Amino acid sequence: MINLSSGKAEVKIEEGELISYLVNDFEYIHQKGSPGWGNSDTEMFPVIGPTAEAGFRVHVPRGNAIQDQHGLLRELDYELLSSTKSTAQYVKSYKAGTVIKNSKFPDRSTAPLLIWPFNFEFYKTFELTENGLEISFKVTGEKDMPFMLGYHPAFKIHSESPLIIAADQKITLDSVLAAGSRALEVADCQEIILKDKKELTIKTVGFGNFMLWTEVPNMICIEPITFYPYKVDQSQLHDGFEYLTDEDRDFKVTLVP
Repeated sequence: MINLSSGKAEVKIEEGELISYLVNDFEYIHQKGSPGWGNSDTEMFPVIGPTAEAGFRVHVPRGNAIQDQHGLLRELDYELLSSTKSTAQYVKSYKAGTVIKNSKFPDRSTAPLLIWPFNFEFYKTFELTENGLEISFKVTGEKDMPFMLGYHPAFKIHSESPLIIAADQKITLDSVLAAGSRALEVADCQEIILKDKKELTIKTVGFGNFMLWTEVPNMICIEPITFYPYKVDQSQLHDGFEYLTDEDRDFKVTLVP
């Protein structure tokens, strides 16, 4: 367990997962064990969205790519690289062609094994500042590697009628519930405000879009994404890929109470 602190803010990180963000004793993060979801945050990489209807195959320029929903990154373990009182950095590394066991098999998936034909390293950095909590991501890998990236944090809901503000949109929790498993798209958006018992602003760099998901009234996932996967059939999921160049790709999410 890694604990960060700055002023009246405290953060708890467990094996790279953000499990608590307390500011003045107010908890912003969905707690494991509460109804809704068994996690508090995760990443979607190198694909976002379901793949079952496409036989778990995703078209890429090289070799064979077998991916379950939201990609294989979540099957890898984070390695802690460094930590201070207010920062922590982690990395996940993958070697092209390495076969990974799918934790969803056999109860929630018929794909026992996953594979990706590119090397990559995925860095996740937390920095607690006076203004908020910054969560940064860096993707390094082989040139022309295709990828999508989504960050999937879950926020605790404290009131009966929270609002999600995105530019000129006011989105109710009922609207998100009605969207179901597809999640509700918020396109061309870099900042969202969650108006609950207290307000939280989610600012992003590099993603460009959000999707909103929940199945319960006590939490909501506000997810920055590079691509909304339900725009296309599962067999065409590759239409949402971006590609690495000679430079690393950087992304950032800032939680501002």
